[in-house]
Amino acid sequence: MAISTSDEAGELSTRAQNAQGQDFQELAKRHLWMHFTRMGAYDDHDIPIIVRGEGCYVYDDKGKRYLDGLSGLFCVNAGHGRKEMAEVAAEQIQQLGFYTNWSYAHPRSIEAAAKIAELAPGDLNRVFFTSGGGESVESAWKMAKAYHQMTGNARRTKLIARDLAYHGTFHGALAATGITALRTEFEPLAPGGLHVPNTNDYHKPIGHDPLLAADAIEEMIEFEGPDTVAAVILEPVQNAGGCFVPPDGYFQRVREICDRHGILLISDEVICSWGRLGHYFGHERFDYSPDIVTTAKGITSGYAPLGAVIATDAVAAPFMEGNRAFNHGITFGGHPLATAIALKNIEIFEREDLCGHVRAKEGEFADMLEGLRDLPIVGDVRGAGYFHAVELVKDKESRESFNEQECDVLLRGFLSNALFEKGLICRADDRGDPVIQLSPPLIADGEQFEEINGILRSVLTEAWEKVVRF
Repeated sequence: MAISTSDEAGELSTRAQNAQGQDFQELAKRHLWMHFTRMGAYDDHDIPIIVRGEGCYVYDDKGKRYLDGLSGLFCVNAGHGRKEMAEVAAEQIQQLGFYTNWSYAHPRSIEAAAKIAELAPGDLNRVFFTSGGGESVESAWKMAKAYHQMTGNARRTKLIARDLAYHGTFHGALAATGITALRTEFEPLAPGGLHVPNTNDYHKPIGHDPLLAADAIEEMIEFEGPDTVAAVILEPVQNAGGCFVPPDGYFQRVREICDRHGILLISDEVICSWGRLGHYFGHERFDYSPDIVTTAKGITSGYAPLGAVIATDAVAAPFMEGNRAFNHGITFGGHPLATAIALKNIEIFEREDLCGHVRAKEGEFADMLEGLRDLPIVGDVRGAGYFHAVELVKDKESRESFNEQECDVLLRGFLSNALFEKGLICRADDRGDPVIQLSPPLIADGEQFEEINGILRSVLTEAWEKVVRF
């Protein structure tokens, strides 16, 4: 893999520190409004400034190296520092820097749509480009509602999602998101978002039926009225809450339920596609057939913003007739630069068999994390592919979790900073029960697993010493 040289890295760090004679910290604190960030937390602390990446690692403006155990928010699947991405971007900009897909097409969006359709299973053959994951979810819900209107079912407008599921922050996508704290300050939301239990079995009683979570979807459909529900949206492995893996047969039952009631099944694969679970698309891992797939993030390995909604021929068919259209669009959806990079990204995936690498190494990755169960603070380890979570508990025997105040002290007051200081970027999250999420670049191997293990073991041991003082 072609990467930045050490000389280039030094130059980048120097520029980051001096930025035309101005201090980046001062500029960031004065002008940059960061996402999902407690800005006041940086009144007395430096904002982390990442200036370059190389393989599985990133470097800050002081030259310190960090293992990117989150792939830049589940994005940089092919790894950092790929020079061929820069080369294809420069070539595309010189040829055609921008043109829209509103009533026009350009070569890269055509080629990218065709390649994505080739890789997608079954008859998922129609690709509607967006700029990212939230736009993909928003577009998919609108597509489902418009589809039902065009097929004579105009009352079908509702969307069923799961508790704690994160589907984005746009008003429609936020209505699907099942995290109360992200919703309340923006209410009223788009009407029609409904929520059912997720597949987290860790706190369920022993011997419970694992498919009750699927049956709850049908109960919701029957309660609301089947002729009012447009779609069900589910991630193959649910992100928020900490990598909830579906039980055997879950998606097959959900597919049967959707078919029985004439409802579309949307597979939200903004994270779970492009090799994250060892396949190009997450639903391949669990052997089910969605009507619509949403994707983003790893589609370009984060080198450019791009997302897509992939629909079956049957869903697309009503929009292709006569003077009909899907009256929805996004200026930069299918941008020439982004789709050129997506094509290069897919070329890298095929050339280096990144999906195969994940399948070959996921057992080693999981075994490393499972080894942490000997720590008193580790309650559960779960996930699939290169997408795992470690749930933290106050008491392993009872599986007692931490209260809100304890989570704040443990996660934001200690763990996040301690992991970062020791050189590991991952996510300490309490949207639900407290977890640490790990999602390294798909090129990660034994060396990186060993490094993750050493840092996690050290920091979690120290965290437990703080827990016993609660």
